[in-house]
Amino acid sequence: MRAPLRKLLTGALLLVATMPAGWAQDRTGCLSIGAASRLALHSPFDTVIVGDPLIVEVRIDDDQTAVVEPLKPGVTNLVFVDTRGLVIANIRLIVCASFGSVS
Repeated sequence: MRAPLRKLLTGALLLVATMPAGWAQDRTGCLSIGAASRLALHSPFDTVIVGDPLIVEVRIDDDQTAVVEPLKPGVTNLVFVDTRGLVIANIRLIVCASFGSVS
């Protein structure tokens, strides 16, 4: 019973991974290091997948809000998945150096 389920999940992940990025892209946000931001979704989510955990840290407040803490400059995505395993939001985040810093 586990093998067919594993194959199904693998197939679903491969299907999502091959979709053009524009299909799943919902929003883009810009953040600055040192300024955490609260992110609220319209639908409840079960899981958050962080594209690059070295760029942002995510803490879940409840089933519709999360706090995003920028760690270092870069670009990453947050993929929010509901209890059925469906992607409900894919948010691209751009993290810039903190305000007032000189590069």
